[in-house]
Amino acid sequence: MSSAARSSKTSEARRRLRDFASEERAAVNRRFFKDAGSDRWLGVSVPNLRIVTREFRELPRDEVLELLRSEWHEERLLALLILVEQYKREDSIYDLYLANTKFINNWDLVDGSAPSIVGAHLFERSRAPLRKLAKSKSIWERRIAIVATQYFIRRGDFDDTLRIAEMLLGDREDLIHKATGWMLREVGNRDRGVLEAFLDEHAHEMPRTMLRYAIEKFPDALRKKYLKRRADL
Repeated sequence: MSSAARSSKTSEARRRLRDFASEERAAVNRRFFKDAGSDRWLGVSVPNLRIVTREFRELPRDEVLELLRSEWHEERLLALLILVEQYKREDSIYDLYLANTKFINNWDLVDGSAPSIVGAHLFERSRAPLRKLAKSKSIWERRIAIVATQYFIRRGDFDDTLRIAEMLLGDREDLIHKATGWMLREVGNRDRGVLEAFLDEHAHEMPRTMLRYAIEKFPDALRKKYLKRRADL
């Protein structure tokens, strides 16, 4: 395909996104995502992003990367949703994904892609890359490490979630506390005993937000039990 044709296809995807753009939604998103840093918003909903994803899921890799490097949030999210679809047919997408994590720089970008690419890729492979990501200086790579394990959790495999959660207990970032607590809660939704065993060992040292997210679905008395352990510090 010629460079002109590629540029035209990328421009077409951008125009299609703008068919669904809403300044009102963009303003809401700017407020909602304020704790994740500054970003530029078109104001496109996730259902509409998925419509555009289906239309452009065969977009060539270099054009997807062009979208991923965009200053516009929804263009980056579109690129990641396309990569999720393309990973199902081409597992080399995993390497491309990890080579471009600096553009996966908001929590929804991580959450919408890490399980389906990183988690899916490592499910039957060594999990060592997760531990490397969990030690990264990048908040987004650390979030990728824990959220990718959602793929394992859904298949009854909890060990790496617990291992990565333990590594992140001392993390200073609230977005990591939320993600880790969320994944622990997902474990508890499937096996409360596993989560309680983790909490019995670590509740006293967990950041409060992480603990609250983890025990959100617990009965009130059990939730208060673990909150008291944290308060007793």
